[in-house]
Amino acid sequence: METKKRRVLVKFSGEALAGENGFGIDSSILGYIASEIKTLSESGIEVGIVIGGGNIIRGVSASAGGIIRRTSGDYMGMLATVINAVAMQEALEHIGIDVRVQSAIEIKEICESYIYRKAIRHLEKGRIVIFGAGTGNPFFTTDTAATLRAVEIGADMIVKATKVDGVFDKDPHKFTDAKKLDVLSYDQALKDNIKVMDDTAIALAKDNKLPIVVCNMFKKGNLLEIIKNDGGICSVVK
Repeated sequence: METKKRRVLVKFSGEALAGENGFGIDSSILGYIASEIKTLSESGIEVGIVIGGGNIIRGVSASAGGIIRRTSGDYMGMLATVINAVAMQEALEHIGIDVRVQSAIEIKEICESYIYRKAIRHLEKGRIVIFGAGTGNPFFTTDTAATLRAVEIGADMIVKATKVDGVFDKDPHKFTDAKKLDVLSYDQALKDNIKVMDDTAIALAKDNKLPIVVCNMFKKGNLLEIIKNDGGICSVVK
């Protein structure tokens, strides 16, 4: 009897791609992430990816001055995620990985439009699928988009790749006595306003019993270890 393959969705922030520059795309970071994703693909794990656009523009920030409407700011942010998705596609293809970008906004000259059945088919064929342009709607974050796509494709978990080892009771960069929370419930994350992801994303994960794993993406081999060990040394919201 054939064992069911693992399927995950990995969520990266756009800011992670900027590296020390704080803006734009750092090619060394892009290459590092691509190599980590490659280890998953080579292990037979089916992988979907969502990348934020904060290294280029954030809709909320763009509309803060009152000149740009929030709706337009959010669409600008969606286009930023497509830029990052295409960059990641190039990085993965550069190291021999078959990958497709699907956008929630039609940009047929650049990438495919998001079609659920086509995304599933790509995953089943061993291709990485990068989901761009958020949900295609303003007022929704890429956290929510990532959770939505994870639920749609039937992912076993969503991995929130960050710069810290998990969820802490306070900012570990500011407080030396910060304690890591190995496991917490969806309700606890919502009630205590623990910003694992935004509230809409957490509520959607809760409704669909989708585990959220928060990990440090900058520890080499961490992603593969986490997925193989259902969370490993990181924090899991379930």
